[in-house]
Amino acid sequence: MMQSPKWFLPCVVVLAAAWATAGPSGAAEPAAKPNVLFLICDDLNCDLSCYGDPVVESPNIDRLARRGLRFSRAYCQYPLCGPSRASFMTGLYPDQTLIHRNAIRVRQRLPDVVTMPQWFQRYGYTTARVGKIYHYNVPADIGTDGHDDPPSWNYRFNPRGRDKDDEPDIFSLIPGKFGGTLSWLAAEGTDAEQTDGIGATEAIRLLESYARNRTRFFLAVAFYRPHTPYVAPKRYFRLYPPESMEVPTVPQGYLDTLPLPARRSLTRKKEQLNLPKPLAQQAIQAYHAATTFADAQIGRVLDALDRLGLAGNTIVLLTSDHGYHMGEHGHWQKTTLFENATRVPLILSVPGMKTAGRMSSSLVEMADFYPTLAELCGLPLPEHLSGVSLRPVIQDPQAAARSSALTQYATGYSVRTPRYRYTEWGPDGRDGAELYDHQSDPEELVNLATRPEYAPQRAELVQLLHRRIAEANRKPPNVTQIPAAPKSPKKRAP
Repeated sequence: MMQSPKWFLPCVVVLAAAWATAGPSGAAEPAAKPNVLFLICDDLNCDLSCYGDPVVESPNIDRLARRGLRFSRAYCQYPLCGPSRASFMTGLYPDQTLIHRNAIRVRQRLPDVVTMPQWFQRYGYTTARVGKIYHYNVPADIGTDGHDDPPSWNYRFNPRGRDKDDEPDIFSLIPGKFGGTLSWLAAEGTDAEQTDGIGATEAIRLLESYARNRTRFFLAVAFYRPHTPYVAPKRYFRLYPPESMEVPTVPQGYLDTLPLPARRSLTRKKEQLNLPKPLAQQAIQAYHAATTFADAQIGRVLDALDRLGLAGNTIVLLTSDHGYHMGEHGHWQKTTLFENATRVPLILSVPGMKTAGRMSSSLVEMADFYPTLAELCGLPLPEHLSGVSLRPVIQDPQAAARSSALTQYATGYSVRTPRYRYTEWGPDGRDGAELYDHQSDPEELVNLATRPEYAPQRAELVQLLHRRIAEANRKPPNVTQIPAAPKSPKKRAP
């Protein structure tokens, strides 16, 4: 059954699992497998207190970090909502899902794939979605199913809040355009009236029902903020005086050091280039305000988990769908292959874990969520998965889940190792390459790809990247792939 009420919440993913056992038939067994609570925020980067940010207030995410394991090097597989979400919900790479842009439903390319919540359904879990898990346009599709995958859920809820009704009041660099344009509003009213506030309220209602009825659940709760427009009640804006916001800068001539496709990824939104400092400071203020607002709604859900006695048998995973630029490299928002757009926050809390409050520097991919949650809940793993389980890292944060993380965007592929990021554009890098040494250049502003002294490192990274690309194109077993129809050539005018 489905409800479409008036309001909902944006983007951080928390996965909580209550430990209860069932076979494929759903029949209860003596031991207990965990439930799963999956929280995700839309467009949330690592500007959080628990990740070392000195400005942003994120007390509830910080609280989860104290009882979970933080991952400092977690990476998306595509820095755009639709392809990224399709990837981690299926445990496949974008070249396997064949989804490289928004507005493509998973079943259009993979009609018989078993998604992560579907796998949990097979083993007796009730699956529910609150808000945006698969792609939909924000804010246009708020209150609708968007491009959801109905087979993934037993129940779904599409909140809609006063932020939709207040759209005429929202400031935008392009008046009337919000989803892909810098835009914001210090809103009137309360948290509970906002889409994310309504989503949190529904998530709490579901948790109360599950606790009362002893339901084994996989609950995905998705918040829309801080995705544009950055809307939050005024009190959150007051936390961040705009004049105190620091605007990133780039060296003179920086763009000339990049391959043309990389330059294009940074400069394609002309209205967002070279923003006047006061306007840039307002944008940063609004993004931080929306982040802290989303954090408060996450706190409400976590409070309910504790109050209902579910925290002791609930695994919680919190993340975003990709990273986000706030002026770094002169760019705003996503869709680049730099650290800012590819790196995501990731906190995983497992009841009884001995590594709570620690941080792991293991490289992680979002494709790893599916096998990790399945294994932690004692489920077998489907054959098609490309990710790896993070269970060894949860047990020992010094362990390494993988030696590299792969991300792609447009014609580019990028591989991140513990020290380097190497990126190629076009087939075999014929449109240019980038190499960054995070030991000396964590901001990725000095391209070393053509420097002779780095030739040995580049040669190794070329081999690694090409091997990773080949693996990411492996045909997944037991999954039908339907490629997009080839585009018809344009007819020349007579």
